[in-house]
This record gives sequence, C-alpha cells and structure tokens, in this order.
Amino acid sequence: MSKALPTPVPFGLSRRGLLQAGSIVLLLGRQHIAQGASIVAVRVWPAPDYSRVTIESDIPLTAKPIFVPTPPRLAVDIEGIDLNPALRELVAKVRPDDPNISTIRVGQNSPSVVRLVIDLKQEARPQVFTLAPIAPYKNRLVLDLYPAKAVDPLEALISERLRDAGAGAAPAPSSSPIATPPPAIAAAPQPDPLGDLIAQHNRPGAVPTPAPAPTVTAQAPSPAPVRPVPAPPAPAPAPTAPAPSAPAVNLATSRRTDRIIIVALDPGHGGEDPGATGPSGLREKDVVLKVAHLLRERINNSRVGGNPMRAFMTRDADFFVPLATRVEKARRVQADLFISIHADAFTTPAARGASVFALSERGASSTAARWLANKENQSDLVGGLNMGAQDQHVQRMLLDMSTTAQIKDSLKLGTSLLGEIGGMARLHKGKVEQAGFAVLKAPDIPSVLVETAFISNPEEEAKLRSSTYQEQLADALMSGIRKYFAHNPPLARSRSV
Repeated sequence: MSKALPTPVPFGLSRRGLLQAGSIVLLLGRQHIAQGASIVAVRVWPAPDYSRVTIESDIPLTAKPIFVPTPPRLAVDIEGIDLNPALRELVAKVRPDDPNISTIRVGQNSPSVVRLVIDLKQEARPQVFTLAPIAPYKNRLVLDLYPAKAVDPLEALISERLRDAGAGAAPAPSSSPIATPPPAIAAAPQPDPLGDLIAQHNRPGAVPTPAPAPTVTAQAPSPAPVRPVPAPPAPAPAPTAPAPSAPAVNLATSRRTDRIIIVALDPGHGGEDPGATGPSGLREKDVVLKVAHLLRERINNSRVGGNPMRAFMTRDADFFVPLATRVEKARRVQADLFISIHADAFTTPAARGASVFALSERGASSTAARWLANKENQSDLVGGLNMGAQDQHVQRMLLDMSTTAQIKDSLKLGTSLLGEIGGMARLHKGKVEQAGFAVLKAPDIPSVLVETAFISNPEEEAKLRSSTYQEQLADALMSGIRKYFAHNPPLARSRSV
C-alpha cells in the first residue's frame, strides 16, 4: 500500500512562508479595492421638506450610520475609502439657508474609514441608503434628513391667506407654501389660523367654535395620509336685540365665507433627477420650476367666483420628490386641480410642439403617449427613491384608485389648457392624450400633465429659455384654468375659510 505523497512546496518557501505570502496577497487585494473606490461627486440638496446629501462613487460604498439626538447630528462611517479633496468639498457645499443641516465635518476615523458628521438645526429622522448605477449616475450613497416635525402644507396656505386678508394678529409666513411653521399668536394660547380667519368674517357678538388645524405626523419619504379638515360648526346665533333695525335675516346673510381654491402645481423632476436636457444644456427641472413660479404668482392674484385662489407647489426649489409623494401632497391640501409641468424630449431633434396628457384606465391613447409615460415613471429610479421606506400599501392604492369621474374632469381641464396653449405655441397634437402616468393618479383631483415643448428641439429649447416665452406660457395656463372653472365650478369643500 503506497503512502500519500506530500503536497509539493515551491523551492525556497516553507509551508509557513507560503501561508504568509497568501496573507500578504489578500491584504494587498483589499488595499487595492479600497484604493479603487474613488469619489465621483458630492452634492447637497437643501429643502424645507428634507435635505439630501449624495456621495457618488465608482464602486458601491458601505456606510454605518449613528444618529445622536442631543445635540442632533448624524455620524456616518464610510468604509473602503480614504479622505480626499472630493469629500472635503462637502464642508463648503452646506448653504446658510439650509433648513435642516447646520454644518458637515469629515475626517479619517481609521484606516480606510472616513467619518462624516452632519450637524443638524433641528431634530430629524434620517434615512441612509444606497442606489445602483442608473442613467448618468454611478453608485450613490444617499443621506436624507427629514425634520421630525413636518410642516402642515394646508395650514401654511391658510396662514398665507390670513396675511393677504390683512389679519393684524396673524403670523407672517414664508413666501413658500411649504415653510417654517408660523409662530404662536400672542393673544391666544395656541395658533389657529383657520379659526382666526373664520372669526375675522363674523359680526361682533357671533363667537364661532373654530375647528382645530390638522396635525401631521412626520413620515418619510411619503407624507402623512390625507386628513380632511373638518367643517367648522355653525356660529351660535347672535342674542336677540330689542332694536328692530337688526333683523335675523341680515345677521345670517352678513357672514361671508371665504373658500380658498387650491391649484397644485407640480414642476417635474428636481434634485438628483434633472429630467431631459436640451442641445445647449438647458435642464428640464430648471425651466419647469421657473414656469411654475410664474404661474403661482398669477394664481395667487386671482379669484374664482369671488373666492381667492392659492397655488400649492409640490416642490418650490431644486430637490427631488417621489411621484407618489407628489400625489399625496396634493391630496393633503385637498387641491381642486393638479397640474404637472414638464418639457418633453425625444430621440431626434425633429419632434416639436406642446402636449397635454390625462390618465388612462385602458392603456395609452398612442404609442408616443405610452413611451412618454414609461419614461416619466422612471423618475423615482433616477431621482433616488428609498424603496425600503415606501409604504407599499399606499403605492398599490395610488395605482388602483383611478376613477372614471376623475378622468372625465381631467380631460375637460386638459382641453381648456390645450386650447389656450395652442393660441401662443405650436401643438404636438390637437387633443388631450392619455396614458398611465403615475403622477396623475390622485383619485379625487382632476389631474393633467403639460409638456410645454420639446426641449430636445433646438428652436423650442431657445423658446423655453426665453423669459418672454415663459411669461406667455404661464398666461396661457392661467387662462386655461379660468376657462375650466368657468364651466366647472369648484366643488364645495369643508376647508372653507
């Protein structure tokens, strides 16, 4: 019986030496991987909704977050990299007006581990996640800082209306619909802008019981479920006066109710998602935000049937908002209309003309409409959606709750807008098209998506860049809104103020 021969060992190396050499190879391999992880870019996106920090690298990064509540700060250990100039740039990218981030500090915590510390201005609910390469981006490490106490957008709109109505005791809100909560009114133990405005229109002596302002529990990234504002109870009847000059019918008719008409404006894309880019570099996310701001000015200075209008913007700055969150934002303020503003692009520069789209229950009305809807619905992937934090039940609800009535009203709105746009610009198609746009799936709000022009067409890109064309486009959209309401008066809402 033969003996098993020992494994041959290379000349000059003992078995121990061979093991040591293997360890060195493994160590060198790990160092090579660490050195190979280079930072492509760093970005900071401040917004009232939340602030985002993005670190883009050529290979995936591993991060271990630690949140410290007092004072509020987020520490993140990023493994596999060394401190470099790109990471140091984060320190200077924090803007003084960032509502959430105070400062950012970076340092080499240990070999191949960089510690990032984000000092916060308020208590926050951070989310840390990674994104795989897509579109122009490589691997991304995303740090989202959501304020622990979210602002109620409906209360902010009502506060803005209070300011314009000239209520002396009302707080002065920010110019943004999503702003810092108004400070407490000195004359009352708790601020109640809804009750204050109702009381403002009552005769002296009639003391109504105001409905409490809705509260919002912070939830990221999707906003809290819709909480309809309850209707204020009828005011108590004024005491009977002996003088015959004050009949009861006059008291009943003298009380004026101010019903705010809310139009939700949804500038497409934003933040990490630039949208389409024109031949000379004009970005869709920038131009549609400008048009939305111009339209907001016009809406805020208009009335419908004697009632004031207010525009609510799903984003009023350059930051990313998931598609489902845009819909939920509009529902939270009980918007009467939802208008999503975009600038189309196609694979060839020949395509041109504006379009208006509504939701479809039975598939797209054309191949082009289907293609566009599929492209726009990819926005969440490009913008950077934290899929682990999404409420799948809410997502399924948004997909299933389309109604025939909503689509019918959306087609009416789209026809009004398309007719006015056609008076100042070329149309791609003369009728409202339909497709399964995720952002149009609010079941109770007439919703349309306006493609203002083909930004991929050089001539139309030049128009979109022009402030004159932007003003004309905002005027046309405002005229379309007025025309729609002239034939379709807004429904009664319990949020009358």
